[in-house]
Amino acid sequence: MTDLHIRCATLADVDDVLRFWREAAEGTSISDDHDGVTRLVTRDSEALILAERDGRLTGTVIAGFDGWRCSAYRLAVHPDCRRQGIATALLDAAEQRFSSLGGRRVDAMVLNRNEQAHHAWHAAGYAPEPQWSRWVKHLGG
Repeated sequence: MTDLHIRCATLADVDDVLRFWREAAEGTSISDDHDGVTRLVTRDSEALILAERDGRLTGTVIAGFDGWRCSAYRLAVHPDCRRQGIATALLDAAEQRFSSLGGRRVDAMVLNRNEQAHHAWHAAGYAPEPQWSRWVKHLGG
């Protein structure tokens, strides 16, 4: 097994990332399509962070920063590659990005039903804030 390679996604990675999420991620979002991921990579070329091993995509995280808040989401590791430090490496890269941008706190979006993810996030030093709920509105289009 070769070393893990962490890098930012490019437009050439969009279709591979979408295929990867269908296999490795829990749930989908309204923006989990070619246009949505293309907009992300075009708008912020360092936000979508990939982990690769032996030329194979093994993990992702989106490290979004709007100048005020750091948001981590779409942390996903291929089921065959879990418990190998990939999530830790991705979160380290995301946190380094946030720190370099002046971020002070990371908000992570984690599905309530994804117990396995709860353990991974907790191991990385994150904790839920039960006094907050996520409110959403899908925009027409």
